[in-house]
Amino acid sequence: MDESGKSQDPEESVRSQPPEPPEPGKEPRTPPPGKRKGTGGGILMGRPFGVPVYVAPSWFLVAALITWVFGGQLERVLPELGAARYLVSLFFAVAFYASVLVHELAHTVAALRFKLPVRRIQLQFFGGVSEIEKETETPGREFVLAFVGPLLSLALAGVFYAAMQLVEPDTVPGVLVAGLMISNLIVAIFNLLPGLPLDGGRMLRALVWKITGKPMSGTIAAAWVGRALAVTVLIGLPLLTHTGALGNARPEIGGADSLTDALLAAILAAIIWTGAGNSLRMARLRERLPDLTARTLTRRAVPVETDTPLSEALRRANDAGARALVVVDRQGTPTALVREAAIVGVPDHRRPWVAVGTLAQDLKEGMRVSAEFAGEDLLEYLRATPATEYLVVEETGEIYGVLSTADVERAFVSAMARKPA
Repeated sequence: MDESGKSQDPEESVRSQPPEPPEPGKEPRTPPPGKRKGTGGGILMGRPFGVPVYVAPSWFLVAALITWVFGGQLERVLPELGAARYLVSLFFAVAFYASVLVHELAHTVAALRFKLPVRRIQLQFFGGVSEIEKETETPGREFVLAFVGPLLSLALAGVFYAAMQLVEPDTVPGVLVAGLMISNLIVAIFNLLPGLPLDGGRMLRALVWKITGKPMSGTIAAAWVGRALAVTVLIGLPLLTHTGALGNARPEIGGADSLTDALLAAILAAIIWTGAGNSLRMARLRERLPDLTARTLTRRAVPVETDTPLSEALRRANDAGARALVVVDRQGTPTALVREAAIVGVPDHRRPWVAVGTLAQDLKEGMRVSAEFAGEDLLEYLRATPATEYLVVEETGEIYGVLSTADVERAFVSAMARKPA
């Protein structure tokens, strides 16, 4: 299970993505991490605990693959089923992903208990993803949040093992229960491997964080172990299959089966490597997020009344060294912001005849930002109340200036591009 970035890891939960700075009507040139394309992410299946669960289109591909592979195994074990074996195999695919959903719900429930918002759960190719939007505050909570997923998978494996004692082995129920027991055991063991973006990597991160007192040190250690794990999977999985450690031995390297093993190993290794890199990148970005403060990004503004000619308002701004205009009433109370894009669209020769009020956007609820906002709190606020400009105010209510989302975006992109010291 992963901590950040949207890696699609086997039975992985993606964690804590920093919210993106919004710019309504304009897609950022470099989308921030965690940028969502659309609002869904697949077919909405329900909202357990208030969290939407989506099935991604890629799930149907892997469900078809499981149905085909498991159907071939059923043909050897229960040949009397005939074509009906594929219906049984499809049921197994659905039941297996129901187990994956239980795994993800374990993470979700733990996150909600820790007051961490969960954006959604997505079932997709190679497993599930839980999108938890904030970091845990302590290494202990990090460890618990990561461990509950594999723990539930182990519990499910135990339940199915107990069920195996109640059914005949060479029957449809017997084969299904055995397959679900083995698959949940594999999910648990795989996710306990100590490298990001897997759950075991998050547990390792928590341990190093606890020892060093530095969450970044834990992320670096777990990410590099994750990269080593990716290389091990790439090389080791085909060798284990060839030697028979994972099933029937294949005497020769080559042929369709060996190619399939190599392709599967490459896909898994790429997912783990990418997920580890994303986790490290996002952790470094999160370290820099506190530098994004409303106070430092705010443009100095001058107050003008609504009937002030644009040319006069710009002259006052230039004299004061300001880069923004705030429309105020007769009592000096701010009522609107003059949009930068609207100013640019007015030719110079027209500016003496255009009142700033015609270019202004009324201040609506959510368009006032505290000058003390910084980091993830600032980005989350802007994402929740999208606008192009915001009025920045002191705690006393005094006008501090105007914050442009374009400036926030540039600062965000700069933070992503800056190399670590």
